[in-house]
Amino acid sequence: MSGLNIFDRVSLREFSQVDTVFVISVLSILALGLVMVSSASISISESIHGHPYFFMGRQALYLVLGIVFGCLLVSLPTHQLQKHGVKIMWLSLALLVMVLVPGVGKSVNGSQRWINLVVFNLQASEVAKVCMVIYISGYLVRRAERLRQGRWVGFMLPLFLCGVFLMFLLLEPDFGASVVLLGTVMALLFLGGAPLYQFLALLGIAFVVLSGVAISASYRLKRLMNFVDPWADPFNEGYQLSQALIAYGRGEWFGLGLGNSVQKLSYLPEAHTDFVFSIWVEETGMLGGLFLIFLFAVMVTRAFKIGHDAMALARPFAGYMCFGFAILILAQVIINIGVNTGFLPTKGLTLPLISYGGSSLIVTLGSLFAIARVDIENRRVQRDHQQEVSETLKVSEV
Repeated sequence: MSGLNIFDRVSLREFSQVDTVFVISVLSILALGLVMVSSASISISESIHGHPYFFMGRQALYLVLGIVFGCLLVSLPTHQLQKHGVKIMWLSLALLVMVLVPGVGKSVNGSQRWINLVVFNLQASEVAKVCMVIYISGYLVRRAERLRQGRWVGFMLPLFLCGVFLMFLLLEPDFGASVVLLGTVMALLFLGGAPLYQFLALLGIAFVVLSGVAISASYRLKRLMNFVDPWADPFNEGYQLSQALIAYGRGEWFGLGLGNSVQKLSYLPEAHTDFVFSIWVEETGMLGGLFLIFLFAVMVTRAFKIGHDAMALARPFAGYMCFGFAILILAQVIINIGVNTGFLPTKGLTLPLISYGGSSLIVTLGSLFAIARVDIENRRVQRDHQQEVSETLKVSEV
């Protein structure tokens, strides 16, 4: 029974009062994601599984699982996440270790990042990123003074743990997730009050280390070189990016129309996963691409606002957690679109809520439901405060 007591039921009325703009932006992106997975995966789904909508059906299943998982999280008080943050962090680290164990971890395209859960393959790095945000948010509350006073111990401890996570991520290897995780942790430490000189020193060290990692493997170095000029080798190392750029050229301003993409017909690899944004722009044009970016901007902005409201109500853990989740999503959107458009080297990062994939969709939905929980608790605190003020006024009148 004690395990059930950690949950706090949210009424339908409370859930309906969650930030309307935030909810609409999330639902809109989810709807577009399902449409685009359906469209972008038709060719590969037909060739591999003999059915054009196989991947769409799987994505719909992941969406249902994500909503169920989200409903559990929205019923979990944020103080429970804060209380068990260290345990959550160790659990996610254990998953990263399990991925590397032969017979447990599943390898796809040379990367060992998944654990087979029958219904879907769990990507441990997706879980690790969210769990690290929860842990760091709690750390910023517990060690606030130590961090703001500029003590190197307080600053370096979370970075040491982050370094352990990065080590296992690079062993998979998952360079993209490593960049996102480190960037998010650094941003949270800065928001938590770390002195600027410490932050700049860390930024310099991170740049040197990640640059060294990037050029240490031949395939990473080739990616770095080919994104600068994919047309120098358009049929080999630059093939994926050159095909993505062709998709943009076909789409022009208004697109070819939903379902009319040519590049998804086995020309552009990973059309329904990492490069789904290119297919979206080919079918809906530059205006469609800008509209999707606008929806992401609205969603992230509202998440930041919910976090800001929590901070104003003296709920720092909830605030930092919202900031962390928003930064995670924003970083992945920037990197994925940057890769798709040739502004960044090719990395295996999905576009949140849009790309095909169970782990990304379920974990991202979980983080968004957690943000909704923060908004619900903010409203409860505000309502309780208003009731206290009202009762005080009544007593003073008597």
